[in-house]
Amino acid sequence: MRVLVTAASKHQSTTEIAEAIAKILTREGVTAASRRPEEVTSLDGYDAVILGSGVYAGRWIGAATEFAKRHREALLARPVWLFSSGPIGAPEPKPVEESPDALALVTDLHARGHRTFAGRLDRGRLGLAERAITRMVGAESGDFRSWPLIEAWAREIAGELKAAAPVR
Repeated sequence: MRVLVTAASKHQSTTEIAEAIAKILTREGVTAASRRPEEVTSLDGYDAVILGSGVYAGRWIGAATEFAKRHREALLARPVWLFSSGPIGAPEPKPVEESPDALALVTDLHARGHRTFAGRLDRGRLGLAERAITRMVGAESGDFRSWPLIEAWAREIAGELKAAAPVR
């Protein structure tokens, strides 16, 4: 069983989640590779895909939605899971609404699941316009990602994949 974990990320927070998921899957006995959506030209050799994206103003990053469109037929032939990253703040990250892009892809790709994980806001990585917007909306700086939740989800997927794998 070989899994592709790919995620579009503007400031590397979502990439770090994808890399962690790939490492956890591998540790759980499922071969996994983490690659950026733009680098993937074919899904040949992958038995399943986990696709993620950072969420900005409620929308997935274009590279993730373009990946889904470009590989739609191949994705429909494999188990697919989706994740979003973006809500920030404590104790309850905001916004709490699901991305309409993610919800549409769950339906379109017959995804086995979708999770939203809190993100990270590091003002030092933002451009001038992004800093102005985060100040205007009162966005809180910090790393709000829950690594235990991310690990639990990756382990859940590993369990599903191993249970479905043919016996050799």
